[in-house]
Amino acid sequence: MLNNFFKLKENNTTVRKELVAGFITFLTMSYILIVNPGVLGATGMPVDALFTATALTVIIATLLMAFMAKLPIAQAPGMGLNSFFAFTVVLGMGYTWQFALTAVFIEGIIFILLTFFNIRELIVKSIPKVIKDAIPIGIGLFITLIGLKNAGIVVGNEPTLVGLGDFSQHSVWIALLGLVITAVLYVRNVNGAILIGIACATVFGFALGDVSLPKDAIVALPPSPEAIFGEAIKPMLSAEGWSKILSLDMLIVVFTFLFVNLFDTVGTLIGVVSKAGIADKDGNFPQMKKALLADALGTTFGAILGTSTVTAYVESASGVASGGRTGLTAVSTASFFILALFFAPLFLMVPTAATAPALIIVGLFMVSSVAKIDFNEMSEGLPAFITMVFMPFTYSIAEGIVFGILSFMFIKTLSGKFKDVSATVYVIGILFLLKLILDSVHVI
Repeated sequence: MLNNFFKLKENNTTVRKELVAGFITFLTMSYILIVNPGVLGATGMPVDALFTATALTVIIATLLMAFMAKLPIAQAPGMGLNSFFAFTVVLGMGYTWQFALTAVFIEGIIFILLTFFNIRELIVKSIPKVIKDAIPIGIGLFITLIGLKNAGIVVGNEPTLVGLGDFSQHSVWIALLGLVITAVLYVRNVNGAILIGIACATVFGFALGDVSLPKDAIVALPPSPEAIFGEAIKPMLSAEGWSKILSLDMLIVVFTFLFVNLFDTVGTLIGVVSKAGIADKDGNFPQMKKALLADALGTTFGAILGTSTVTAYVESASGVASGGRTGLTAVSTASFFILALFFAPLFLMVPTAATAPALIIVGLFMVSSVAKIDFNEMSEGLPAFITMVFMPFTYSIAEGIVFGILSFMFIKTLSGKFKDVSATVYVIGILFLLKLILDSVHVI
């Protein structure tokens, strides 16, 4: 049955290979069960409920990818997108986490429609490539800054804006130990390097007295997600809620979620399936539409459960590298996340400092596309540079995208290279400019 459904023989794989590949993918991305509740918990959302919501979202989204697209790709709340949710929309713009969840839910619905009508691929082609390349770099720098801040390595300093933290604090050494261990394990090609690094840092924190063992059993029923479940759709049940949904701020937030997730998912899908030998030389593959639909449905279900935008995970490449070729790998990965649901006390005891290395390492992976940008071409290099640096320096992914697109539009147009600017970019740029003008008038 498995061979017929997933076409194992046609893909030159076996049930055993697929199950092992799924376990390896689980090892390399299970850190999300620790990091995502920590990031979103900064908004005031209950961490225990977030653990369950995160795990259930991974399970549902990954199974959708397995059975709809039959690809060896796992899905989970995206790193960077969860930071935008917490630190930009909620803590930066001052909206409630319920507002942010509603934005994610709307994004998911829009993605379903865009995918159904084949518009997502058209949007990808219309946005300047240099901006696409710059976005993950900026997000990587932003995530790294958050990791350094969580560890206490970088702290606020009024005269200089930021400064080096206090190295007498245990959190600094917990994070540094975890970072070194994780890096060494990656150099040695050890699967699950991030998870092992987090575990070692947590043990060190326990030795220092900063971590306490769970009061109850390590194995327990999953915490209830009731406190956050369904909050995304509640604003749609009242007139006051609709006034927020139809606001310009909601438009900007939803667009940013759409924009970042759009390129993150497509890039990951093409990269992983190419490694699996499924894609052609142009990066196209037959299951693209089904994979994008699985991503959109995953985001929609995730918002209802109470977590941020879902995306395909690049860590799936580790499973592909070990022989995973079909959706059975994704089924295997989802199965291990089901087991992880019952180990919530173990995951929730991990301190924030122990997860900081994961943020830093993921940040490192995301800046690799910097080599694709030609900084000698001012009309390309400056918009890319602005996109990258505005994200960490303004503590906002949205601001990086806004000023990156605006600088691209104005520099290209005023220097006579207006043919490089698509109609879509002009529409987006005008919307962003209108938002900035309205904000400045409001301030005045």
